[in-house]
Amino acid sequence: MATIRKRVNPSGSIAYRVEVRIKGHPTQSATFKRLTDARKWTQQTEAAIRERRYFKTTESLKHSLSDAINRYKTSVLPLKRDQRKQNTQLTWWENELGAYTLADVSPALISVCRDKLLSSNRSPATVVRYLAALSHVFTIAINEWEWIENNPLRKVTKPKEPRGRVRFLSEDETQHDGTLIKGERTRLLDACKKSNHPDIYPVVVLALSTGMRQGEIMGLRWTDIDMKNDRITLHETKNGERRSVPLLGHAKELLKERSKIRRLDSDLAFPGKNTDKPTFIRTPWSKVIKAAEIDNFKFHDLRHSAASYMLMSGASTGEIAELLGHKTLQMVKRYSHLSHSHTTKIIQRINDNIFKHKT
Repeated sequence: MATIRKRVNPSGSIAYRVEVRIKGHPTQSATFKRLTDARKWTQQTEAAIRERRYFKTTESLKHSLSDAINRYKTSVLPLKRDQRKQNTQLTWWENELGAYTLADVSPALISVCRDKLLSSNRSPATVVRYLAALSHVFTIAINEWEWIENNPLRKVTKPKEPRGRVRFLSEDETQHDGTLIKGERTRLLDACKKSNHPDIYPVVVLALSTGMRQGEIMGLRWTDIDMKNDRITLHETKNGERRSVPLLGHAKELLKERSKIRRLDSDLAFPGKNTDKPTFIRTPWSKVIKAAEIDNFKFHDLRHSAASYMLMSGASTGEIAELLGHKTLQMVKRYSHLSHSHTTKIIQRINDNIFKHKT
């Protein structure tokens, strides 16, 4: 049922206030200068509600993007792992578009901001994450708050991300004259052993032997380490799922020795000066990389190296995905070429053995 009331303002102008009431739906209202516009809106709104395609236009006009972002930061963001980065991303969006109502935040406006991000020397991958952060705000506003019906990000083209960076440590090589040339892995481990920082060597060994991420290693607690059953349980991972990692060989030996002299005022395996937080390894990592004379290599590349060792040991892509904590095989596929040099050496040895007496 709809009612239209005529109002005469103090200035003498006339306005028509419309209210649409349908059982089971909240009252919708609007004001128009012309009676014909008021009647037209009434018919359209009633039809849309009955056909279940009406959305709360008044809500999307009532709330700004800034309102949505601030509510998201308060109720949703604290539950997420990567809070700092997403907080920075959402603050950027608020500064750019926060004054607009949700109804006015269009794909065109977002596209202009996307291009601004790209022109500010941010990588395509970074821009995609900025877009994803904003998109989730709209998703929550649609599904939980019912402030708006459609997500404008669906019509915004994401910049194409480059293929994932793949870098791994080189192996030792023996020249024809029998001379051994140390590869990057050997040089790195030697540098870690000589480092004044007591944590850098076991941390690097864990990364190479398990494929664990830096954050997973540094956040490791003794309660997560099961020496008896040779397992590490990771409760907080990038994809949000608990993961079990085998703990064997040299990595287990190092942690076992470390457990004998562990600090009693912290449950962290690698505690810092503040016992509630892990030690900071950025500086010692930079030093050992420099000492080992390794260029263009990041800590995360140790994970790529671990993947290559798994491949060369005969592990399937499914097994590697499980060990590294990937939900899909897509990420693992980029490691598939890492064993190229290994298989090349096998073919070379076969050819040498078969044809070494041929001329």
